[in-house]
Amino acid sequence: MDALTDKIYGCLLAGLIGDAMGAPTELLRHYEAIYAKFGPEGVTDFEGVGTDDTAIREQLISAIFASDGYPTVDHFGQSFLDSVEKNMHLWFVPVRNAYHKLNAGITLPAYAGWGNMQSSSSAMAISPMGIINACNPRQAALETLDVASFIHNGDSGYCRDAACAIAAATAEAFQPRATFESVLDAATRYLLPTSAQEIRKRIVDVLALANESGEYEGFRREFYERFLSSMQADSLETIPATLGLFSLAQGDVERGILWSANFGRDSDTIATMVGGLCGALNGTAGIPSAWVAKVEANPDMQYRDISDRLAEIVRQRTKESLARADALESLG
Repeated sequence: MDALTDKIYGCLLAGLIGDAMGAPTELLRHYEAIYAKFGPEGVTDFEGVGTDDTAIREQLISAIFASDGYPTVDHFGQSFLDSVEKNMHLWFVPVRNAYHKLNAGITLPAYAGWGNMQSSSSAMAISPMGIINACNPRQAALETLDVASFIHNGDSGYCRDAACAIAAATAEAFQPRATFESVLDAATRYLLPTSAQEIRKRIVDVLALANESGEYEGFRREFYERFLSSMQADSLETIPATLGLFSLAQGDVERGILWSANFGRDSDTIATMVGGLCGALNGTAGIPSAWVAKVEANPDMQYRDISDRLAEIVRQRTKESLARADALESLG
């Protein structure tokens, strides 16, 4: 497996593992409840194939394949129409709202996100937008601004901006010399300077807390005191928490997923995003071999073939970019 495909595979595997490991703790709301139920070490293993985070990520991948590697909000919206029988029972309120508006013909895909409540429903599943824009975080953010508007726009548009942050960070993680610092920088560097200032400021504040605390328990305790939202699935809470935990773990897959799964609140969503970033940064070599073996033993998880197809899309998009560069060069 070449390095590009390995990073894609690592991103998908670690994202699924984080989702599955965080699922049992998601509804416990507080880390003290996690330890009361699971003991002093908390959750340390996983079962199953994840939750709505992984299901919507797979819908987005299907939209990427259906669009020949250039997905739009229309393709993403169609993925919900195509997946309603399989996945509707998993979708959170704003996702169902977007689907129903589209399915009833009330609105077009580009406007389905207007008026929907806040959530992490785009950001938690957005890593494939970073994958197809590997090493190009600016373009990942731009394309995600369109795709993620299916679920959030208007007053909840900061949730769309949060998805842009995760997509850009994922794309940066594919750089051969990427570091956890460069991934964190990319998360905010390509956000809209004015329109995305709400999520940008919260990310900056939480990363400052992670840097000041320097350790997991103190960060978690202070985060609970200062940065909880009224709803635990709010992107204004989950995306800064994701990046803060990724920073504390310094991109390490095992630490990042374990800390995220035992963080409390929307733990499956935080863990899937941390896992995806860590997996993209380190590739499969960074994932504990027992975890990889458990996923690969599941016949429902065919990520090797998906990784190969996504890698081919990246290469095709690169060829098209090089052709444009040659054309511009010929113009002098």
